[in-house]
Amino acid sequence: MRKLYFFLLLFTTFLSAQEKTETTALDVQYFRGNVLPHTDDLQHFLQGHPDGVLISLYKKTYGHQEWERAFNYPDYGGYFIFQDFKNDILGKVYGVGAHYNFYFLNRKVQFKIAQGVAYTTDPHDKENNSKNFAFGSKIVANTNFALNYTTPIVDRFELKAGLLFTHFSNGRIKAPNSGVNSYGVNLGITYNFEEPLERQIDTLPKVKFTEPLKYNLVLRTGISENPIIGSGQKPFFHPAFYIDKRISRKSALQLGTEVFFTNSYKEFIKFQSIAYPEENVTADTDYKRAGVFIGYELFINRISLEAQVGYYVYQPYKSDIPIYDRVGMKYYITKKMYTGLSIKTHIFLAEAMEFVMGVRF
Repeated sequence: MRKLYFFLLLFTTFLSAQEKTETTALDVQYFRGNVLPHTDDLQHFLQGHPDGVLISLYKKTYGHQEWERAFNYPDYGGYFIFQDFKNDILGKVYGVGAHYNFYFLNRKVQFKIAQGVAYTTDPHDKENNSKNFAFGSKIVANTNFALNYTTPIVDRFELKAGLLFTHFSNGRIKAPNSGVNSYGVNLGITYNFEEPLERQIDTLPKVKFTEPLKYNLVLRTGISENPIIGSGQKPFFHPAFYIDKRISRKSALQLGTEVFFTNSYKEFIKFQSIAYPEENVTADTDYKRAGVFIGYELFINRISLEAQVGYYVYQPYKSDIPIYDRVGMKYYITKKMYTGLSIKTHIFLAEAMEFVMGVRF
């Protein structure tokens, strides 16, 4: 028995001696706004003002790791979102995912980036919901951006208000998939479960970060369906090679080239050649494409955010504009290997949700 007491005393002493490096907070926000129609077939969705709730549970950082000091002590955690589009066609969505909060202007302004998945209650159905060209599947990707002003009100509570942008799309895994963007205002309350800790001082703000050119081999793959509903899902492969150059402790610029083997285009080309002979598209038109792109990567711990803009230098079948763009998130398994997800679009129209595997050397 004495040995047990001694062990418990040792264990308690060990726990109390551990330095606390983070605190926990919860915020609940109500939002209301409008659907942003980016295609003509979304005009009939403008019947009401979508509203919903965004709930975030997260950790506040205090600079005990270098990346926390570099990004002005951000928050990170998970979120739940509910949005009612106030529209019988679109229905409602429920989503979960991960997010970061970044702070500016003496920590009065908070910028939230959130990425996850969502469940739609009323996706396209040719018999019961044929007008829903936004969601072709029950499971879709969800991206949110919020810009808030935050201020303490009483005890551990804070008030925040600002602007919120939401996006829901399945990345054309299944047609139709116009996706839905909405914008609006939000108002919320934050509760801090613990007292704030002392922030560690950043000792590297003026140290110049240098790194040689890095070379990347990337394979982006997944499944997609062409715009014809019910045409079937086909695999695609988007291999790429690019060079990146770190320009600071946070950022890198990219320059590269890639090839697109999008198998769903084969069936679409055949359909177009038969259904629209006036377009002068032949059934044997090459479905492959090649592009060059420039990009930017923001490094946050093992996670990085990526944005690219490209131009097709080879595009025999011109169903889309020659300019494309991509946004994504990567996770570095090691310093040289990474995985992730990205969305390739033509302006607002998604072409593919890509699973990423890459090597940086």
